[in-house]
Amino acid sequence: MDAESTHQVFDWLWTSGQLSANDIARLPSLGVRNVINLALPSSTYALKGEAELVTGIGLNYIHLPVTWEAPELAQLRRFFVILESLDQETTWVHCARNMRVSVFVFLYRRLCLGEAEDTAAYPLREVWEPDPTWKAFIDAALGEPPIDASPPSSRRASNHG
Repeated sequence: MDAESTHQVFDWLWTSGQLSANDIARLPSLGVRNVINLALPSSTYALKGEAELVTGIGLNYIHLPVTWEAPELAQLRRFFVILESLDQETTWVHCARNMRVSVFVFLYRRLCLGEAEDTAAYPLREVWEPDPTWKAFIDAALGEPPIDASPPSSRRASNHG
């Protein structure tokens, strides 16, 4: 893959930085059915026509733009609902450099799947050390009431990290 910082988190979940057109063309061979993009369309790394490229090969495309300087807990909650609604369909989540995504996936693993911090920290620790804005976002999310999500037990059993 051309995408920066590509990681397979579970059998059904991959993360990375911005996908290239070649990457998108390869997604079906990996069994990917859904692409979630957390980057803004104005991102330096944005791929023009990404939604059309993804849907043009029969995959679902979900755009949940998260502003780098001001992530919101409401966006995180939407992300959780989206992942849960996809119910083990193979999904690729990306942003510009896998920084936003790695935080969102860490929080999903902690708050929805109930994983221990060390386990949930993959791939966050491989991608970056969150800056003060994102550390505050993580702290705020972890301070929220627990998320009532009941993921299938197979999600926990298929962990790659």
